[in-house]
Amino acid sequence: MIKHFRQHTGASQTAVGALVGLAQSDISAIERGVRQVQSVEVLTRIAEGLGIPLARLGLGNDAADADSPTRHHAPAATPTADTVAASEREQEADVRRRELMAGALGIGAGLIAGSGSGAAAAAPVAANPAAAMERSLFEPVPGRPTSLSELATGLATARRLFSGARYSALGSALPHLIATAEATRDAATGRARERAQAAVARSYVLATELAVKQHSEAAWATADRALSAARDSGDPRPLSDAARVLAITMRRAGRTSAAVDFLARTATSLTAEKGQPQTDTLAARVCLLMTAAYTAASGGQRSTALALLQEAEETANRTPGTQNGKPAGLFTISASPAEVAMYRISSLTALGTPDDAVPYAQRVVPAQLANTERVARYLTDTARMWHQLGDGRRTFSALRAIERTAPEEVRRPALRTLTADLLYTPGSLPGLREFAVRTGALAA
Repeated sequence: MIKHFRQHTGASQTAVGALVGLAQSDISAIERGVRQVQSVEVLTRIAEGLGIPLARLGLGNDAADADSPTRHHAPAATPTADTVAASEREQEADVRRRELMAGALGIGAGLIAGSGSGAAAAAPVAANPAAAMERSLFEPVPGRPTSLSELATGLATARRLFSGARYSALGSALPHLIATAEATRDAATGRARERAQAAVARSYVLATELAVKQHSEAAWATADRALSAARDSGDPRPLSDAARVLAITMRRAGRTSAAVDFLARTATSLTAEKGQPQTDTLAARVCLLMTAAYTAASGGQRSTALALLQEAEETANRTPGTQNGKPAGLFTISASPAEVAMYRISSLTALGTPDDAVPYAQRVVPAQLANTERVARYLTDTARMWHQLGDGRRTFSALRAIERTAPEEVRRPALRTLTADLLYTPGSLPGLREFAVRTGALAA
């Protein structure tokens, strides 16, 4: 069924994986018959993600699939207690989403209250947090203009969701945020339009960050829109944000040299504008240099990566740590010595010398990192480092720390793949199989 879907739609294995919440390697194994899918939960995710009637995968019956988009002509099923309850849950979810739209922007305090960490930890995480955002790129939700202050409030809320690694809530909020930001921009003129363009750019920056985490090919579209809006804003800060996420998307497509060159040129072009604090310029440069270094490392450019890291570290050391009580940096990343050390871990691991990364892993204090998402990134980097060193125990320890810190982070495709790899390494790790099932790396 997956192979037929891909042939019919032209979708890649990566795109299918993003739709159903599986890694590209899982999709490949299923297509080739290497992996047998027996879990009802995974089969349901595949059916829902690809719009396949449940009955075609041996679940339910044709009547139960009457509401499926692929079964418009099927006879209506007689409502049962279960289907009524499911319908009510869907209606409640829709009402909840609409409640989050309360006010001119539709996200704010209600959004935070409606998606608290306790609820997120207790409820199953959505198979693909980026799904709603992906759909909105081709089927935009209606948006209404609002004030710049309300727009800034909504953008700050979405940023907090990303920083807190609350990706499902962020994915649900982004379509409305983007629609509102674009409507506000279209209704504005002059300086107000430029400020609204900056908000549009950063909304798409968040969308790209989410798409990258979910291995979604939608990252190309969102990164392009971010850069276009950032250029029209005339503000170098969102332009740096947009350049960074576009370069990340280029790196993931294998265009590492072009991405490094793009980031290096953008970093070099940054100069303090009149009335703009020097701190902002230095911090933006650090963030771009760090991303360029890891990108170079991913492409095997060792000398370039190390030189960029050295420049980033020297610049970070002369950059004030905070600006108005907030860490200096770009929209989703800070420019601190601890952050540079974290990038050394990931870069040295990517270069195939994880033993050189160990001292930096021991040097980073998680409390020095800006937020939950950054702490989860540090733990992910150390997990990959230990895994490459063949230390399964420390790898699993880092994965469990990620789950405690950011439950949604550990369910990302890349980390599910790392967990699955750990299952097949020599030695027994108590609790690993249960962890793999819990995080979606292994079918129950």
